[in-house]
Amino acid sequence: MVAGDRATLWLSGALAYPKDAVGPEGALVIEVELVDVLRRSGATPPSTPPDDARRTKSGIAYVVLTPGTGTTHPGPNDRITAHYVGWTASDGNRFDSSYDRGDPIDFTASQVIKGWGEAVRLMVVGEKTRFWIPTSLAYDGKPGRPAGVLIFDIELVGFEPAR
Repeated sequence: MVAGDRATLWLSGALAYPKDAVGPEGALVIEVELVDVLRRSGATPPSTPPDDARRTKSGIAYVVLTPGTGTTHPGPNDRITAHYVGWTASDGNRFDSSYDRGDPIDFTASQVIKGWGEAVRLMVVGEKTRFWIPTSLAYDGKPGRPAGVLIFDIELVGFEPAR
């Protein structure tokens, strides 16, 4: 099914309920409409980057998960649109996801943590990359923010050059 599709399902009572449960007699007719499909990133990534990960001078490690179709990289003042999932490397806690909200975010490199500002400028449109961002380029101990090394899967949806 795809978003907007409808289906009718017929289930026998024996398939719908355990033997000892009380339920309606006879077949169940279930009308289903798929309203939306929310994409979730898969399993928690490893807490440390693989040996073959690329590394920047500032300490960001990264692995391209899906190559992009673009040919240019965003500049520091460009308006960037991206989807992402973020985890803490220390315990694998998934702390944020634009996919869960159903909308990518729009920003410039100066509006996000330093590691993000640097990371997205390495990407091309359509690319999905996993980044391990060191504490000094993340929230660096700010209260109420995820601590330590952060892992992000970022998908560069698009960007508009600064004017």
